[in-house]
Amino acid sequence: MAPRQPALPEGTDHVVRGASAEGSEAGTGFVARAGRSGGSGTDRLVSQVKDQVTSLRGQAAERVRGYADESKGKVTGLLEDFSEVINDAAKSVDERLGEDYGDYAHRAADAVAGFAGRIRGKSVDDILDDTRDFVRKSPAVAIGIAAVAGFALIRVIKAGLDDGRGREG
Repeated sequence: MAPRQPALPEGTDHVVRGASAEGSEAGTGFVARAGRSGGSGTDRLVSQVKDQVTSLRGQAAERVRGYADESKGKVTGLLEDFSEVINDAAKSVDERLGEDYGDYAHRAADAVAGFAGRIRGKSVDDILDDTRDFVRKSPAVAIGIAAVAGFALIRVIKAGLDDGRGREG
């Protein structure tokens, strides 16, 4: 019968040949489990860093959501103000050109006000989900909207730069 291997001490995974403290019994040494010996300080440090990164990521996400909610409130306020301006213009069109033409402006004002109300009633996550769905369903329209928005943004920036140069000179 083969000699019986000694039971492994608690906290060890497997036997490593030549790891014995006793020179005469080579092949009966033991190795501690990973993370239990010299590397435990490193493991603890890695764990702490991971916890800190997770915590910071959560804090950053909360701040971004807060800023997004704040911005959503500002945008809906601006849209409602814009709706009022369109309504005032529609009244002026009613007086000058007739109610048929003013009706188009009133409908546009109602559409803008309705859009503002829908945005106000949704969370930022819902708005992002709706945007993703829209882009998936109509990528060409989304690219067109992005191009128009980019063009408008460039024009606004360029006008601001031109205005700044005109005032300095």
